[in-house]
Amino acid sequence: MASPNETELTSPPQDTISSVNFSANGHFLLVSSWDSVVRLYDAKANSLQGQYQHPMGVLDCCFADVGFCYSGGLDATVRGFDFNTNADVTLGQHEGTIKCVKYCNELGILLTGSWDKTVQIWDPRQRQRVSVAQQPDKVYAMGLCGDKLVVGTANRRVWIWDLRNMSYAQQKRESSLKFQTRCLETFPNQQGYALGSIEGRVAIEYMDPSTEVQKQRYAFKCHRVKEATSNTEFIYPLHAIAFHEEYNTFATGGGDGFVNIWDGFNKKRLCQFHKYPSSISALSFSHDGSLLAIASSYMKEDGEKSHAKDAIFIRRVVDSEVKPNTKPK
Repeated sequence: MASPNETELTSPPQDTISSVNFSANGHFLLVSSWDSVVRLYDAKANSLQGQYQHPMGVLDCCFADVGFCYSGGLDATVRGFDFNTNADVTLGQHEGTIKCVKYCNELGILLTGSWDKTVQIWDPRQRQRVSVAQQPDKVYAMGLCGDKLVVGTANRRVWIWDLRNMSYAQQKRESSLKFQTRCLETFPNQQGYALGSIEGRVAIEYMDPSTEVQKQRYAFKCHRVKEATSNTEFIYPLHAIAFHEEYNTFATGGGDGFVNIWDGFNKKRLCQFHKYPSSISALSFSHDGSLLAIASSYMKEDGEKSHAKDAIFIRRVVDSEVKPNTKPK
C-alpha cells in the first residue's frame, strides 16, 4: 500500500518493470516491462494513456519528445512509437538483446547498447543507422553526460566516448567495484557518474582523468540488512540510480525493497523511504524534481517463487528528503 505522499499507478505492467522515464514536462511516465509492453502514463492523473507491444520483453525505453518514444529489448529491434498517431517505426536491428536506449537531445541522435557488444548510433530523421561503436563486452548500462557517453559492460569495464567522434573511446576504465556493474547514471552537472554493482555498492566517479580530480572518487556500501538475532548481514544488488536534476543528489533502489536518497558530494545519506512490496527495479525523478517514480518488481534474486505484484509508485518528494544539508559558514 502506498504511503500518504505516494500514489500507486493503476493498470501496472504484468511482469518485471525494466525502466521508468519521466517526460520533459514532468507529467508523463514511460514504462517498459518484461511483459513485452511499453506503456505511457499520465503520472499526475494516474491514468494509462497508451501502449504498444514488442514480440518479446522490453528492457529499456526513452522519450524523444512528449508524444514520441523509442524502445528495445529481447527481440533486438530498435522501435519508435508516436502516441499521438499510433504510428510504429522500426529503425533497425542489433545482433543481440538491446539493453539500453538513450536519446541525445543536443545532437538529435538515438543510442542503443546491446549484448552484441556494440553501441549503435541512429539518425531518427533518416530512420537509419549512422555508426557502430564496438564495446569490450556486453553492454549492461549507459549514461549520457553532455556530449559524452559512459558505457558500463560485462567484466567491469567502463568506456567513455565523445559523441562527436565515436571512432575511438576517449577513456577506457575498469570499475573500482569488485563485482558486476548493474546500473549507471551520470551527474546532472556533467562532472561524473554513479555506478552500482550487484554487491550493494555505489562508486562515485569523475569524468576528468587528471590525478587531482581522480583523488575525489570513492565508493560506499548500501542496500545491506543486518539480521538482529543472528548478526548476519544480507547483501542486496543495486538495481537503479536516479539523480535529482536541481540538487545533484540521487536515489538508489535495491533488492532489499528500499529507496535511499544520498548526497554524494557530502558523502551522506539524506533519508530512507519505507520498505516497498518487492525489489526496486527502476527509478526516475521528474525534471522539476517534485516527483519520483519507483518501480517495485521482483528481480528473481532468490529464483522463482511467489512474490508481490509488480507496481509503480509516484512519490511527491519534499526538500527535506532530497536537498543537501548546507553547513553554516
